[in-house]
Amino acid sequence: MTTPPLRPLPRFPANFLWGVSTSAQQIEGGVDEGGRGRSSWDAFAAEPGRIKDGSDASVATDHYHRYPQDVALLKDLGVGAYRFSVAWSRVLPEGGGAVSEAGLGFYDRLVDELCAAGVRPVPTLFHWDTPLALEKAGGWLERDTAYRFAEYAEVVAARLGDRVDRWITLNEPAELTLLGYGLGQHAPGKRLLFDALPVAHHQLLGHGLAVQALRARGGGTYSIGIANSHGPVWAAAESDEDRGAADFYDLLLNRLFADPLLLGRYPDGIAEMLPGPVAEDLDLIGQPLDWYGINYYQPTLVGAPGADAPTDFAGIEIPPEMPFSVREIEGHPRTAFGWPVVPDALTELLTSFRARYGDRLPPVVITENGCSYDGLDDQERIAFLDGHLRALHRAMEAGVDVRGYFVWSLMDNFEWAEGYAQRFGLVHIDYETLARTPKASFRWLRDALRGQRARG
Repeated sequence: MTTPPLRPLPRFPANFLWGVSTSAQQIEGGVDEGGRGRSSWDAFAAEPGRIKDGSDASVATDHYHRYPQDVALLKDLGVGAYRFSVAWSRVLPEGGGAVSEAGLGFYDRLVDELCAAGVRPVPTLFHWDTPLALEKAGGWLERDTAYRFAEYAEVVAARLGDRVDRWITLNEPAELTLLGYGLGQHAPGKRLLFDALPVAHHQLLGHGLAVQALRARGGGTYSIGIANSHGPVWAAAESDEDRGAADFYDLLLNRLFADPLLLGRYPDGIAEMLPGPVAEDLDLIGQPLDWYGINYYQPTLVGAPGADAPTDFAGIEIPPEMPFSVREIEGHPRTAFGWPVVPDALTELLTSFRARYGDRLPPVVITENGCSYDGLDDQERIAFLDGHLRALHRAMEAGVDVRGYFVWSLMDNFEWAEGYAQRFGLVHIDYETLARTPKASFRWLRDALRGQRARG
């Protein structure tokens, strides 16, 4: 497929941070090497029927062995930063206790390689891969996991913090809560519905405790944020029922995870459903952040439940007892995943966040934005990125303080319950040979970044 040449991107600030993102479980492989313990996703993928193509992440893209090649791709791409995640069970095989020197050594080498290439390392401490030993003890349903997470954060910062000054605590606690514990579509595969709410609170508590640990280690030298998934929620119609359902969905996706961090409180009615000393915990959760990370992919159209409402969305079954239904958004192109491509919704999201949180919203970084398409000549991905970057720039012109943008993802990878069917990468992976081949979108982004630098 070919498309007419795109116009040059609008000019972003000279200090704007450009990057790409990955996660350990999705790319590293080497699951039985270097003393790594098993993760919740290792166990989940081993259960028949959990992963659509029957695959697992035991090899993935073999980043564990091929990271110098991947860092060379980053250098060629010309990004200023690389957002990767540290596998908790590679560092602490049991989730706590004995530290794996071999596991820390891998991240030592990766960070050194990035620094030598002039690429800023931006580690995410947790991207869904809970150590299996902790999961078997209750995982994020247990308050203790938040404290183990803070201890792990201290271990990683003590080793890497002389070269790493920008940290992300958690990636998308909403998805782990809703898909992992609420609906059973992701690891650990529990179907607890609203009884999964303690998972949200304990992750946010773990975030707060980890921020404390990082502040103590780095003093004023560390820049700390979180990567939360957010998107606009649209009511399917103007009826009170549809607007009420959309508001409830917005609470689950957006406010449940943003309000405690930015306002120091939960939305009305939530705190009473949570365990522990919630008021005291909120003092930890709501401590100031240096920046707020947003992962954006698509808006959601939501209506009231009912006999004629869809029973699934993007392959995820919506239980009939849920007080909402998710509808298809018509009139927009779709990715290979079936997600609607709506760049203007990114502008809407950012400006609505600025209106909702005001001065409590710190500078924003888009920590993930990307799409799944097949093929090396991926003109659809180019159009997607071009459209979303223009939408991002419009939000900045409207007064939203955005400091960076990370593409998901550097390379094709293990796409969780989808296995290897969905390709989000700027770099194509041949899963037979593990050969890396930059796609047309890689070259487009490289040229766009050169254009930004040339304009100063």
